[in-house]
Amino acid sequence: MSQTARENILKKIKQALTQPVPVPFPERVKETGSVFQPVSDDLDVLFAQHFTQLQGRFAFCENEKELASQLNMLFIKREWKALYCREEELKQNLQQAGFKAMTAIDVESCDASVTGCEYLIARTGSMVMSSGQESGRTVSVYAPVHICIAYTDQLVYDVEEALVLLKEEYGEQLPSMITLATGPSRTADIEKTLVVGVHGPKEVFCFLVQRNG
Repeated sequence: MSQTARENILKKIKQALTQPVPVPFPERVKETGSVFQPVSDDLDVLFAQHFTQLQGRFAFCENEKELASQLNMLFIKREWKALYCREEELKQNLQQAGFKAMTAIDVESCDASVTGCEYLIARTGSMVMSSGQESGRTVSVYAPVHICIAYTDQLVYDVEEALVLLKEEYGEQLPSMITLATGPSRTADIEKTLVVGVHGPKEVFCFLVQRNG
């Protein structure tokens, strides 16, 4: 490029910068609703469909007694020796309902971990968890199997709704970590070979419990 051509280009750029083009939309238009809309009101069905499509294992329970019964059967069938749970209220509720297999003293020695969650996202089949829970950052990640106990009043349609509710719940003290877990951990190499359980649990269960009132 000749010196004259270069100077002409720089001159035009300089002139353009001194005369900025007006922004066509000076005021940001505030969204009045979600881009995505639910096809029905059956959020539990929608969540189950998406969750199982991503290799998650889903079960619906009418109450905590049925939840404890299903967990006991799963524990026996898998021949697990120890489950780990750091959430005291959840642990007490399960034990009172008849589940007795909370014996692991840490996540490294357990066959599976049990946690609650903040919310369930029906549109993507995701579980919203945060460091604000008693289980902290590690329990749902480091165990070979993650069992999430959720309730029907924790179901929301999309991520935006969950984040708004988290903001209302925690205010200015939002948890330092908010994460979405969508099925078992999985990754793929350059040949697109999918491998499950590399960076997290190999299996993820979600037991959804009906909450009345």
